[in-house]
Amino acid sequence: MCLRKITLVILALVVSPCVSLKNYSSALGGSILFYDAQRSGPLPANNPIKWRGDSALSDCVVGGWYNGADFLKFGLPMASSAEFLLWSLYKWKDAYVGAGQLTQMYDMVKWPLDYFLKAWNPTKQELVYQVGEENIEYAYWGRPEDMTHPRPCKVASAAHPGSDVAGATAAALALGALVFEDQGDSAYSKQLLASATSLYKFAVAHRGPYQTGIYTSDKDTDELCLAAVWLYRATHLVEYLNAAKNFVSHDSSWGLTLESKDLSCQQLLFEETQDSTYRRSITDYFNNWLPGGTVQYTPCGLAWRMKWGPLGTAAKSAFLALLAADSGIEQDRYRKWAVEQINYILGDNPHNGGCFSYEVGYSSKYPLQPDHRAASCPDRPAPCGHEQSSSTEPNPQILTGAIVGGPDEYDQYVDSRPDWVHNEVQVDYNAGFQAALAGIVHLQNVNLFPATNNKCPCNQ
Repeated sequence: MCLRKITLVILALVVSPCVSLKNYSSALGGSILFYDAQRSGPLPANNPIKWRGDSALSDCVVGGWYNGADFLKFGLPMASSAEFLLWSLYKWKDAYVGAGQLTQMYDMVKWPLDYFLKAWNPTKQELVYQVGEENIEYAYWGRPEDMTHPRPCKVASAAHPGSDVAGATAAALALGALVFEDQGDSAYSKQLLASATSLYKFAVAHRGPYQTGIYTSDKDTDELCLAAVWLYRATHLVEYLNAAKNFVSHDSSWGLTLESKDLSCQQLLFEETQDSTYRRSITDYFNNWLPGGTVQYTPCGLAWRMKWGPLGTAAKSAFLALLAADSGIEQDRYRKWAVEQINYILGDNPHNGGCFSYEVGYSSKYPLQPDHRAASCPDRPAPCGHEQSSSTEPNPQILTGAIVGGPDEYDQYVDSRPDWVHNEVQVDYNAGFQAALAGIVHLQNVNLFPATNNKCPCNQ
Protein backbone atom coordinates (compact mmCIF):
# COMPACT_ATOMS: atom_id res chain seq x y z
CA MET A 1 0.00 0.00 0.00
CA CYS A 2 1.24 3.50 -0.77
CA LEU A 3 2.84 5.22 2.17
CA ARG A 4 0.78 8.25 3.27
CA LYS A 5 1.78 10.85 5.72
CA ILE A 6 -1.35 12.17 7.41
CA THR A 7 -1.22 15.45 9.24
CA LEU A 8 -4.06 17.11 11.15
CA VAL A 9 -4.26 20.75 10.13
CA ILE A 10 -7.39 22.64 11.28
CA LEU A 11 -9.40 19.38 11.22
CA ALA A 12 -8.34 18.66 7.60
CA LEU A 13 -6.37 15.65 6.41
CA VAL A 14 -3.42 16.56 4.29
CA VAL A 15 -2.15 13.53 2.36
CA SER A 16 1.19 13.42 0.65
CA PRO A 17 1.55 11.95 -2.86
CA CYS A 18 1.73 8.15 -3.16
CA VAL A 19 5.28 6.88 -3.30
CA SER A 20 5.79 3.35 -4.62
CA LEU A 21 8.84 2.36 -2.61
CA LYS A 22 11.00 -0.58 -3.59
CA ASN A 23 13.94 -2.28 -1.99
CA TYR A 24 16.42 -0.77 -4.40
CA SER A 25 19.41 -1.95 -2.36
CA SER A 26 18.24 -5.55 -2.60
CA ALA A 27 17.71 -5.19 -6.35
CA LEU A 28 21.22 -3.74 -6.66
CA GLY A 29 22.77 -6.68 -4.84
CA GLY A 30 20.82 -9.08 -7.02
CA SER A 31 22.18 -7.53 -10.21
CA ILE A 32 25.75 -8.03 -8.99
CA LEU A 33 24.97 -11.74 -8.55
CA PHE A 34 23.76 -11.93 -12.16
CA TYR A 35 27.15 -10.77 -13.37
CA ASP A 36 28.81 -13.32 -11.11
CA ALA A 37 26.69 -16.00 -12.80
CA GLN A 38 28.06 -14.89 -16.19
CA ARG A 39 31.69 -15.45 -15.26
CA SER A 40 33.90 -17.51 -17.55
CA GLY A 41 37.19 -19.07 -16.58
CA PRO A 42 38.42 -20.45 -13.25
CA LEU A 43 36.06 -19.24 -10.54
CA PRO A 44 37.41 -17.90 -7.25
CA ALA A 45 36.96 -19.53 -3.86
CA ASN A 46 34.38 -16.87 -2.93
CA ASN A 47 32.16 -17.67 -5.95
CA PRO A 48 28.59 -16.98 -4.70
CA ILE A 49 26.87 -18.90 -7.53
CA LYS A 50 27.08 -22.50 -6.34
CA TRP A 51 25.61 -24.01 -9.52
CA ARG A 52 28.47 -22.50 -11.58
CA GLY A 53 31.97 -23.94 -11.87
CA ASP A 54 35.17 -23.47 -13.86
CA SER A 55 34.62 -23.26 -17.61
CA ALA A 56 36.30 -22.40 -20.94
CA LEU A 57 39.79 -22.82 -19.47
CA SER A 58 41.32 -23.29 -22.93
CA ASP A 59 40.00 -20.07 -24.47
CA CYS A 60 42.54 -17.88 -26.25
CA VAL A 61 41.75 -15.31 -23.56
CA VAL A 62 40.49 -16.88 -20.35
CA GLY A 63 37.96 -15.12 -18.14
CA GLY A 64 35.46 -12.35 -18.82
CA TRP A 65 31.69 -12.62 -18.97
CA TYR A 66 29.48 -14.76 -21.15
CA ASN A 67 27.25 -12.37 -23.01
CA GLY A 68 23.82 -13.79 -22.25
CA ALA A 69 22.02 -17.12 -22.57
CA ASP A 70 24.89 -18.74 -24.49
CA PHE A 71 28.63 -18.77 -23.97
CA LEU A 72 29.93 -16.29 -26.50
CA LYS A 73 32.21 -13.56 -25.18
CA PHE A 74 31.65 -10.32 -27.11
CA GLY A 75 34.06 -7.45 -26.53
CA LEU A 76 31.74 -4.55 -27.35
CA PRO A 77 28.82 -5.46 -25.04
CA MET A 78 31.23 -6.52 -22.30
CA ALA A 79 33.21 -3.29 -22.44
CA SER A 80 30.15 -1.05 -22.68
CA SER A 81 28.46 -2.86 -19.79
CA ALA A 82 31.59 -2.64 -17.66
CA GLU A 83 31.77 1.10 -18.36
CA PHE A 84 28.19 1.70 -17.18
CA LEU A 85 28.78 -0.33 -14.02
CA LEU A 86 32.09 1.37 -13.27
CA TRP A 87 30.48 4.77 -13.93
CA SER A 88 27.83 4.07 -11.31
CA LEU A 89 30.52 3.12 -8.79
CA TYR A 90 32.62 6.16 -9.69
CA LYS A 91 29.65 8.50 -9.36
CA TRP A 92 27.66 6.98 -6.49
CA LYS A 93 30.03 4.94 -4.39
CA ASP A 94 27.91 5.84 -1.38
CA ALA A 95 25.07 3.80 -2.88
CA TYR A 96 27.14 0.62 -2.85
CA VAL A 97 28.30 1.40 0.68
CA GLY A 98 24.73 2.01 1.83
CA ALA A 99 23.48 -1.15 0.14
CA GLY A 100 26.21 -3.21 1.79
CA GLN A 101 27.55 -4.17 -1.65
CA LEU A 102 30.82 -2.26 -2.02
CA THR A 103 33.17 -5.24 -1.65
CA GLN A 104 30.97 -7.37 -3.88
CA MET A 105 30.91 -4.65 -6.53
CA TYR A 106 34.69 -4.21 -6.63
CA ASP A 107 35.07 -7.97 -6.88
CA MET A 108 32.47 -8.27 -9.64
CA VAL A 109 33.65 -5.43 -11.87
CA LYS A 110 37.32 -6.42 -11.62
CA TRP A 111 36.49 -9.61 -13.53
CA PRO A 112 36.01 -7.97 -16.96
CA LEU A 113 38.87 -5.53 -16.35
CA ASP A 114 41.27 -8.42 -15.80
CA TYR A 115 39.97 -9.94 -19.02
CA PHE A 116 40.53 -6.73 -21.00
CA LEU A 117 44.11 -6.56 -19.74
CA LYS A 118 44.71 -10.02 -21.18
CA ALA A 119 42.73 -9.41 -24.38
CA TRP A 120 44.90 -6.43 -25.40
CA ASN A 121 48.50 -7.17 -26.39
CA PRO A 122 50.29 -3.83 -26.82
CA THR A 123 53.45 -5.51 -28.12
CA LYS A 124 51.64 -7.29 -30.95
CA GLN A 125 49.10 -4.46 -31.27
CA GLU A 126 46.25 -6.97 -31.17
CA LEU A 127 42.94 -6.95 -29.32
CA VAL A 128 40.86 -10.12 -28.96
CA TYR A 129 37.27 -8.92 -29.24
CA GLN A 130 35.31 -12.16 -29.55
CA VAL A 131 35.65 -15.71 -28.26
CA GLY A 132 33.39 -18.37 -29.76
CA GLU A 133 31.67 -18.65 -33.13
CA GLU A 134 27.98 -17.80 -33.27
CA ASN A 135 26.62 -20.85 -35.11
CA ILE A 136 28.62 -23.29 -32.99
CA GLU A 137 27.56 -21.68 -29.72
CA TYR A 138 23.91 -21.29 -30.67
CA ALA A 139 23.75 -25.01 -31.53
CA TYR A 140 24.96 -26.02 -28.07
CA TRP A 141 22.54 -26.27 -25.15
CA GLY A 142 24.14 -27.30 -21.91
CA ARG A 143 26.41 -26.12 -19.14
CA PRO A 144 29.47 -23.99 -19.85
CA GLU A 145 31.40 -26.38 -17.63
CA ASP A 146 30.68 -29.22 -20.09
CA MET A 147 31.72 -27.49 -23.35
CA THR A 148 34.07 -29.43 -25.62
CA HIS A 149 33.47 -27.70 -28.97
CA PRO A 150 35.95 -25.34 -30.69
CA ARG A 151 35.97 -21.72 -29.54
CA PRO A 152 37.79 -19.64 -32.18
CA CYS A 153 38.76 -16.02 -31.58
CA LYS A 154 38.46 -12.80 -33.55
CA VAL A 155 41.20 -10.22 -33.30
CA ALA A 156 41.54 -6.53 -34.18
CA SER A 157 44.91 -5.45 -35.52
CA ALA A 158 46.46 -2.81 -37.75
CA ALA A 159 45.49 -4.93 -40.76
CA HIS A 160 41.97 -5.59 -39.45
CA PRO A 161 40.91 -2.53 -37.43
CA GLY A 162 38.33 -2.41 -34.72
CA SER A 163 38.50 1.14 -33.43
CA ASP A 164 34.93 0.98 -32.09
CA VAL A 165 35.47 -2.04 -29.82
CA ALA A 166 39.01 -0.84 -29.00
CA GLY A 167 37.63 2.56 -28.00
CA ALA A 168 34.94 1.00 -25.81
CA THR A 169 37.52 -1.22 -24.10
CA ALA A 170 39.89 1.71 -23.57
CA ALA A 171 37.05 3.68 -21.99
CA ALA A 172 36.31 0.88 -19.52
CA LEU A 173 40.00 0.51 -18.66
CA ALA A 174 40.47 4.25 -18.09
CA LEU A 175 37.39 4.46 -15.89
CA GLY A 176 38.54 1.35 -14.05
CA ALA A 177 41.80 3.15 -13.32
CA LEU A 178 39.85 5.97 -11.66
CA VAL A 179 37.69 3.57 -9.65
CA PHE A 180 40.54 1.44 -8.34
CA GLU A 181 42.72 4.47 -7.59
CA ASP A 182 39.86 5.65 -5.38
CA GLN A 183 39.76 2.21 -3.76
CA GLY A 184 43.43 2.55 -2.91
CA ASP A 185 44.86 0.00 -5.34
CA SER A 186 47.31 2.31 -7.08
CA ALA A 187 49.32 -0.47 -8.70
CA TYR A 188 46.27 -1.97 -10.40
CA SER A 189 45.05 1.49 -11.36
CA LYS A 190 48.35 2.28 -13.09
CA GLN A 191 48.20 -1.02 -14.95
CA LEU A 192 44.70 -0.26 -16.18
CA LEU A 193 45.64 3.27 -17.22
CA ALA A 194 48.72 2.14 -19.15
CA SER A 195 46.61 -0.38 -21.03
CA ALA A 196 43.87 2.18 -21.70
CA THR A 197 46.41 4.69 -23.04
CA SER A 198 48.08 2.30 -25.47
CA LEU A 199 44.77 0.81 -26.63
CA TYR A 200 43.28 4.25 -27.28
CA LYS A 201 46.39 5.21 -29.29
CA PHE A 202 45.98 2.01 -31.33
CA ALA A 203 42.29 2.73 -31.94
CA VAL A 204 42.94 6.28 -33.16
CA ALA A 205 45.78 5.15 -35.40
CA HIS A 206 43.79 2.34 -37.04
CA ARG A 207 40.24 3.48 -37.69
CA GLY A 208 37.61 1.09 -38.95
CA PRO A 209 34.70 -1.06 -37.70
CA TYR A 210 35.36 -4.43 -36.16
CA GLN A 211 34.22 -7.56 -38.00
CA THR A 212 31.45 -9.54 -36.37
CA GLY A 213 28.16 -11.14 -37.25
CA ILE A 214 26.28 -9.62 -34.33
CA TYR A 215 26.49 -6.44 -32.20
CA THR A 216 27.76 -4.55 -35.17
CA SER A 217 28.79 -0.92 -34.91
CA ASP A 218 28.10 1.75 -37.51
CA LYS A 219 30.65 4.26 -36.19
CA ASP A 220 33.54 4.58 -33.76
CA THR A 221 33.33 8.23 -32.75
CA ASP A 222 31.10 7.65 -29.72
CA GLU A 223 33.43 5.01 -28.25
CA LEU A 224 36.52 7.11 -29.00
CA CYS A 225 34.84 10.12 -27.42
CA LEU A 226 34.15 8.18 -24.22
CA ALA A 227 37.68 6.79 -24.12
CA ALA A 228 39.11 10.27 -24.55
CA VAL A 229 37.03 11.92 -21.86
CA TRP A 230 37.74 9.18 -19.29
CA LEU A 231 41.44 9.38 -20.12
CA TYR A 232 41.20 13.12 -19.56
CA ARG A 233 39.72 12.56 -16.13
CA ALA A 234 42.40 10.00 -15.31
CA THR A 235 45.36 12.05 -16.58
CA HIS A 236 44.17 15.70 -16.70
CA LEU A 237 45.87 16.02 -20.10
CA VAL A 238 43.91 18.57 -22.12
CA GLU A 239 44.73 16.81 -25.38
CA TYR A 240 42.23 14.11 -24.43
CA LEU A 241 39.51 16.65 -23.67
CA ASN A 242 40.08 18.32 -27.03
CA ALA A 243 39.93 14.95 -28.76
CA ALA A 244 36.63 14.14 -27.06
CA LYS A 245 35.17 17.45 -28.28
CA ASN A 246 36.19 16.56 -31.82
CA PHE A 247 34.72 13.07 -31.66
CA VAL A 248 31.38 13.91 -30.04
CA SER A 249 28.22 14.11 -32.13
CA HIS A 250 25.60 16.78 -31.48
CA ASP A 251 22.84 14.94 -33.28
CA SER A 252 19.82 14.06 -31.16
CA SER A 253 20.11 10.37 -30.33
CA TRP A 254 17.35 7.85 -31.09
CA GLY A 255 18.27 5.92 -27.98
CA LEU A 256 21.19 4.99 -25.77
CA THR A 257 22.24 1.62 -27.19
CA LEU A 258 25.33 -0.40 -27.99
CA GLU A 259 25.33 1.20 -31.43
CA SER A 260 24.93 4.78 -30.18
CA LYS A 261 26.52 6.11 -27.00
CA ASP A 262 26.70 9.74 -28.05
CA LEU A 263 24.51 10.91 -25.17
CA SER A 264 26.93 9.44 -22.64
CA CYS A 265 29.78 11.55 -23.96
CA GLN A 266 27.59 14.65 -24.24
CA GLN A 267 26.76 14.25 -20.56
CA LEU A 268 30.41 13.90 -19.57
CA LEU A 269 31.44 16.88 -21.69
CA PHE A 270 28.69 19.00 -20.18
CA GLU A 271 30.01 18.11 -16.72
CA GLU A 272 33.50 19.16 -17.81
CA THR A 273 32.66 22.34 -19.71
CA GLN A 274 29.12 23.47 -18.75
CA ASP A 275 28.75 24.23 -22.46
CA SER A 276 25.11 24.91 -23.37
CA THR A 277 25.51 22.95 -26.62
CA TYR A 278 25.95 19.70 -24.68
CA ARG A 279 23.13 20.60 -22.34
CA ARG A 280 20.83 21.20 -25.29
CA SER A 281 21.66 17.76 -26.72
CA ILE A 282 20.69 16.18 -23.40
CA THR A 283 17.43 18.12 -23.04
CA ASP A 284 16.49 17.43 -26.66
CA TYR A 285 17.00 13.73 -26.02
CA PHE A 286 14.82 13.64 -22.94
CA ASN A 287 12.16 15.84 -24.50
CA ASN A 288 11.77 12.96 -26.93
CA TRP A 289 11.94 10.26 -24.27
CA LEU A 290 9.71 11.69 -21.56
CA PRO A 291 5.89 11.63 -21.94
CA GLY A 292 4.77 13.94 -24.72
CA GLY A 293 7.80 13.15 -26.88
CA THR A 294 8.27 10.70 -29.72
CA VAL A 295 8.96 7.57 -27.66
CA GLN A 296 6.02 5.19 -27.32
CA TYR A 297 4.74 4.27 -23.85
CA THR A 298 3.00 1.10 -22.75
CA PRO A 299 -0.39 1.54 -21.01
CA CYS A 300 1.34 1.19 -17.63
CA GLY A 301 4.09 3.68 -18.38
CA LEU A 302 7.20 1.90 -19.69
CA ALA A 303 9.11 4.00 -22.23
CA TRP A 304 9.05 1.34 -24.97
CA ARG A 305 11.63 2.15 -27.63
CA MET A 306 12.34 -1.19 -29.26
CA LYS A 307 11.27 -4.83 -29.46
CA TRP A 308 14.58 -6.24 -28.27
CA GLY A 309 15.37 -5.51 -24.63
CA PRO A 310 12.96 -2.63 -24.00
CA LEU A 311 13.60 -2.83 -20.26
CA GLY A 312 17.35 -2.52 -20.68
CA THR A 313 16.98 0.37 -23.10
CA ALA A 314 14.65 2.27 -20.76
CA ALA A 315 16.97 1.60 -17.82
CA LYS A 316 19.97 3.07 -19.65
CA SER A 317 18.05 6.27 -20.30
CA ALA A 318 16.96 6.29 -16.65
CA PHE A 319 20.61 6.12 -15.62
CA LEU A 320 21.51 9.05 -17.88
CA ALA A 321 18.53 11.01 -16.60
CA LEU A 322 19.82 10.61 -13.04
CA LEU A 323 23.29 11.74 -14.11
CA ALA A 324 21.84 14.74 -15.93
CA ALA A 325 19.79 15.67 -12.88
CA ASP A 326 22.85 15.45 -10.66
CA SER A 327 24.59 17.90 -13.01
CA GLY A 328 21.76 20.42 -12.57
CA ILE A 329 19.53 19.64 -15.56
CA GLU A 330 15.76 19.32 -14.97
CA GLN A 331 16.40 17.74 -11.60
CA ASP A 332 12.89 17.04 -10.32
CA ARG A 333 11.45 16.00 -13.67
CA TYR A 334 14.29 13.68 -14.67
CA ARG A 335 14.59 12.01 -11.27
CA LYS A 336 10.86 11.33 -11.07
CA TRP A 337 10.81 9.81 -14.55
CA ALA A 338 13.92 7.69 -13.95
CA VAL A 339 12.60 6.21 -10.72
CA GLU A 340 9.25 5.48 -12.34
CA GLN A 341 10.96 3.51 -15.12
CA ILE A 342 12.87 1.38 -12.61
CA ASN A 343 9.69 0.98 -10.53
CA TYR A 344 7.98 -0.47 -13.59
CA ILE A 345 10.74 -3.09 -13.88
CA LEU A 346 10.50 -3.94 -10.18
CA GLY A 347 6.73 -4.36 -9.99
CA ASP A 348 4.68 -1.34 -11.03
CA ASN A 349 3.26 -3.19 -14.03
CA PRO A 350 0.14 -5.28 -14.72
CA HIS A 351 1.62 -8.72 -15.43
CA ASN A 352 0.32 -11.68 -13.44
CA GLY A 353 -2.06 -9.54 -11.41
CA GLY A 354 0.48 -6.80 -10.80
CA CYS A 355 3.55 -6.53 -8.58
CA PHE A 356 5.55 -8.69 -11.00
CA SER A 357 9.29 -8.09 -10.97
CA TYR A 358 11.16 -8.39 -14.25
CA GLU A 359 14.31 -8.86 -12.17
CA VAL A 360 14.71 -12.55 -11.38
CA GLY A 361 14.66 -13.31 -7.66
CA TYR A 362 13.28 -9.94 -6.59
CA SER A 363 9.94 -9.99 -4.73
CA SER A 364 7.61 -13.01 -4.78
CA LYS A 365 6.71 -12.95 -8.50
CA TYR A 366 9.37 -12.90 -11.19
CA PRO A 367 10.35 -14.77 -14.41
CA LEU A 368 10.80 -18.49 -13.77
CA GLN A 369 11.99 -19.36 -17.28
CA PRO A 370 14.55 -16.77 -18.37
CA ASP A 371 16.29 -17.90 -21.54
CA HIS A 372 19.63 -19.04 -20.12
CA ARG A 373 21.37 -22.31 -20.84
CA ALA A 374 23.24 -22.76 -17.56
CA ALA A 375 20.23 -21.86 -15.40
CA SER A 376 18.05 -24.32 -17.33
CA CYS A 377 20.30 -27.25 -16.36
CA PRO A 378 19.67 -29.41 -13.30
CA ASP A 379 22.40 -29.99 -10.72
CA ARG A 380 25.32 -32.06 -11.92
CA PRO A 381 25.80 -34.91 -12.69
CA ALA A 382 22.30 -34.95 -14.24
CA PRO A 383 22.50 -34.49 -18.02
CA CYS A 384 21.52 -31.24 -19.72
CA GLY A 385 20.65 -30.79 -23.38
CA HIS A 386 18.11 -29.50 -25.84
CA GLU A 387 15.20 -31.01 -23.93
CA GLN A 388 15.84 -28.31 -21.32
CA SER A 389 15.55 -25.57 -23.94
CA SER A 390 11.92 -26.44 -24.69
CA SER A 391 10.88 -27.54 -21.20
CA THR A 392 7.84 -25.80 -19.73
CA GLU A 393 9.16 -26.25 -16.19
CA PRO A 394 10.83 -23.44 -14.23
CA ASN A 395 14.60 -23.23 -14.48
CA PRO A 396 16.22 -25.51 -11.89
CA GLN A 397 18.66 -22.71 -11.08
CA ILE A 398 17.56 -19.21 -10.10
CA LEU A 399 19.40 -16.63 -12.20
CA THR A 400 19.24 -14.06 -9.42
CA GLY A 401 19.39 -10.43 -10.49
CA ALA A 402 18.95 -10.86 -14.26
CA ILE A 403 16.39 -8.69 -15.98
CA VAL A 404 14.70 -10.29 -18.96
CA GLY A 405 14.08 -8.60 -22.30
CA GLY A 406 10.64 -7.46 -21.20
CA PRO A 407 7.08 -6.94 -22.41
CA ASP A 408 5.69 -5.81 -25.71
CA GLU A 409 4.32 -2.34 -26.33
CA TYR A 410 1.00 -3.30 -24.71
CA ASP A 411 2.53 -4.54 -21.41
CA GLN A 412 2.03 -8.14 -22.57
CA TYR A 413 4.60 -10.70 -21.45
CA VAL A 414 4.78 -14.51 -21.45
CA ASP A 415 7.16 -16.26 -19.07
CA SER A 416 8.35 -18.94 -21.48
CA ARG A 417 11.95 -19.94 -22.13
CA PRO A 418 11.47 -20.62 -25.87
CA ASP A 419 10.11 -17.07 -26.23
CA TRP A 420 13.60 -15.67 -26.18
CA VAL A 421 12.58 -12.28 -27.56
CA HIS A 422 10.94 -11.44 -24.24
CA ASN A 423 12.98 -13.72 -21.97
CA GLU A 424 16.58 -13.42 -23.10
CA VAL A 425 19.10 -11.99 -20.64
CA GLN A 426 22.27 -10.08 -21.44
CA VAL A 427 25.05 -8.32 -19.57
CA ASP A 428 24.05 -5.25 -21.57
CA TYR A 429 20.44 -5.28 -20.31
CA ASN A 430 21.49 -5.21 -16.67
CA ALA A 431 24.14 -2.51 -17.03
CA GLY A 432 21.87 0.53 -17.18
CA PHE A 433 19.46 -1.08 -14.71
CA GLN A 434 22.10 -1.57 -12.03
CA ALA A 435 23.63 1.84 -12.70
CA ALA A 436 20.22 3.49 -12.30
CA LEU A 437 19.61 1.55 -9.09
CA ALA A 438 22.84 2.98 -7.69
CA GLY A 439 21.63 6.48 -8.58
CA ILE A 440 18.31 5.85 -6.83
CA VAL A 441 19.94 4.49 -3.66
CA HIS A 442 22.12 7.61 -3.69
CA LEU A 443 18.98 9.78 -3.81
CA GLN A 444 17.68 7.93 -0.78
CA ASN A 445 20.99 8.45 1.02
CA VAL A 446 20.89 12.22 0.48
CA ASN A 447 17.12 12.60 1.05
CA LEU A 448 16.34 13.59 -2.54
CA PHE A 449 14.13 10.65 -3.46
CA PRO A 450 11.29 12.03 -5.63
CA ALA A 451 7.56 11.53 -5.28
CA THR A 452 6.48 9.16 -8.04
CA ASN A 453 3.20 8.42 -9.76
CA ASN A 454 3.43 5.11 -11.61
CA LYS A 455 0.30 4.27 -13.59
CA CYS A 456 0.09 0.70 -12.26
CA PRO A 457 1.59 0.86 -8.77
CA CYS A 458 2.21 -2.29 -6.81
CA ASN A 459 0.09 -2.09 -3.67
CA GLN A 460 1.55 -5.07 -1.83
